[in-house]
Amino acid sequence: MTLALDQVTTIFLAVALLVVGTVIVKKAGFLQKFCIPAPVVGGLLFAIIATILKATGLLEITLDTSLQSLFMITFFTTVGLGASFKLIKLGGKLLVIYWLACGFLALAQNAIGVSLASLFDIHPLIGMMAGAVSMEGGHGAAGAFGQTLEDMGINSALSIGIAAATFGLIAGGLVGGPTVKYLISKYDLKPTETEEDVTNVEEKVQEITTNTFFTQVLLITFCMALGTYLGELFSTATGFVLPGYVGSMFVAVIVRNIVDKRNPNAIDMKSINLIGDVTLGIFLSMALMSIKLWEVADLALPMLVIVFVQVVFIVLFGIFILFRLLGKNYDAAVMVAGFTGHGLGATPNAMANMAAVTERFGPSRKAYLVVPIVGAFLIDVFAMPIIITTINLFK
Repeated sequence: MTLALDQVTTIFLAVALLVVGTVIVKKAGFLQKFCIPAPVVGGLLFAIIATILKATGLLEITLDTSLQSLFMITFFTTVGLGASFKLIKLGGKLLVIYWLACGFLALAQNAIGVSLASLFDIHPLIGMMAGAVSMEGGHGAAGAFGQTLEDMGINSALSIGIAAATFGLIAGGLVGGPTVKYLISKYDLKPTETEEDVTNVEEKVQEITTNTFFTQVLLITFCMALGTYLGELFSTATGFVLPGYVGSMFVAVIVRNIVDKRNPNAIDMKSINLIGDVTLGIFLSMALMSIKLWEVADLALPMLVIVFVQVVFIVLFGIFILFRLLGKNYDAAVMVAGFTGHGLGATPNAMANMAAVTERFGPSRKAYLVVPIVGAFLIDVFAMPIIITTINLFK
C-alpha cells in the first residue's frame, strides 16, 4: 500500500514535525545539552517510522518535496545578507586568524573524508559528506549539498550527511569542554577581565513592521533570483557545478556590503534572521523526513570512522596550533572551545561550549565577539568554495 502526499500536505507535515521536534527537545535534557535542532528530531522521527512501515510491508509513504529547494535557497540567502564586513574590523587580527583557521579546517576535513572514503572503497563524495559539509557546515549544508549530490546520482549522500552532522553535533558538545579544561590547567590560564568589566550594551530593538519586513523580502528575493541566474550561467559556461543556493548566498554578501555603504539602516537583521530561522526549520524538516534510512546501513561503519578521525583532528589542531596562533592565553582557550563546537556542529554548539567554560573560569569578551561572527556566516566564504571545488574534482 502506498500513500502519496502532495505538495501542500508535505509542507504541512514538515511544519508539524518541526513543532513536534521543538516539544521533544524542550522535554529532553540530552537534546538541549547538545543543541540538537528541533527539525532534525521531528524529521528523523518520521523517517524512522516510515522506514519501519516500509520494512514491514504495511505502507510506503512518498512525499512531494519540490519546494524544499526554495526554502533552502532562502535560508542561504539570509546567511549572505548577514555577512557585513564591517564586523571584521571589530574583531581585528584575532578574527582574521580565527577565520583563516576555519578555512584551513574545511580543507582538512574534506581531505580526511575523501582519503578515508578511498580506503573503504566508497565514492569520494560520500566521504566529503562526512567532511566539511556536515562538520563545519552542519545540518543545513548537509541537507543542501546532500540533495545536490543525490541529483547528480550519488545515492545516500543526503542520509550520510545528515547522520554525520548529528554525530558531529554531539561530539562537538562532548569534547569542547574537556579540551579547554586541559589547556587552562596545563598553562594555568586566568581571565584578563572580571565580570564587572564586561558591560552589556543593549542594542535598540526595532519593532518589525510590514514595510521593513517587505523591504527585507525584496532584498532576499532579488538576491535569490540574481544568484540562481548567475549560478546557472556560470555552470553552463564552465561546466563547473555551482548550486543555485551558493550563487544566491554570495550575491547576498555583495548586496549587503553595498547597501551598508549607501544606507546602513536598510537591512533589518531581526527580520532577516526570522526569515532565515523559519526557512531553515522547514527545509531541514523536509530534508530529514525524506531520507531513506535503509540506504545508510552499509555505510554506517565508514561514516563513524570518518567522524571519529574528524573529532581527533580538530582537538589536536585546536590544542597544538590554533591555541598558539591566537595568543596562548585564556581568550585563546575559550575560542578553541568555540572552534571545536562549530567546527564539528554549529554556532549554538560553539556558544554552549564557551558558556560552560566562562561560567566556571571567567568571562572572555574577545571570544564572544570573534566566534559568533565567524561561525554564523564568515566561515561560509571559505567553506563553500572548498566544498564546491571538491565536488567538481570528484564528480
